[in-house]
Amino acid sequence: MISARDWADARLLWEFQQMGHTPRPCSVGIGLGSHDLGVADVTVDLYRRGMMPLIVFTGATSRTTAARMPRGEAEHYRERALELGVPASAVLVETRARNTGENIRFSRDLLGEQGVAVSSVLLVSKPYEERRAYATARKLWPEAEFVSASSPMTLKEYVDSIRDPRLVLDMLVGAVQRLMIYPARGFMIDLEIPAAVIEAYERLCARGFTGRLVSGE
Repeated sequence: MISARDWADARLLWEFQQMGHTPRPCSVGIGLGSHDLGVADVTVDLYRRGMMPLIVFTGATSRTTAARMPRGEAEHYRERALELGVPASAVLVETRARNTGENIRFSRDLLGEQGVAVSSVLLVSKPYEERRAYATARKLWPEAEFVSASSPMTLKEYVDSIRDPRLVLDMLVGAVQRLMIYPARGFMIDLEIPAAVIEAYERLCARGFTGRLVSGE
């Protein structure tokens, strides 16, 4: 049972994860693979608005996507983009990445192999992973500028679309934990986390929303 307190804490984590960037034209858009096909939809919308001439979809599969996306996250995203009218020539796929760091590194390498000059990136993710993705990209690709983007949804709207409330709350908690522990490991830059967010995170952990925590921490 998810209590009213749990939902209030989850909303605080949700709002914290939004970077608040205004989309602007960039060299390329990178859609980070996940269980959420909405990432592909947002990337396509930005492409249609002229925000980038080229899209990279990145992602293999994970334990949360193996059943939903058996051909790999990037491939399913690409198929969605083509269904929505994006020309195949405007889409590259990177199919090996299994975490956010690999999403960034492998996409950077693919673009380099293709001879694409990149000075700025529209980084499209799930709404609750904007901050984590941004911090990771800034660490691993410091010479590029990053603009974060995601679907403009409330937490309730997102949960209704995914139809798995516990998964979303587990993911929210896991995203905050990574912001806390990954800078020391060299995986991302250090971003300030307000005390109220840490308190909400700790309450949700105590309530058992730990399914996406990094073990051993």
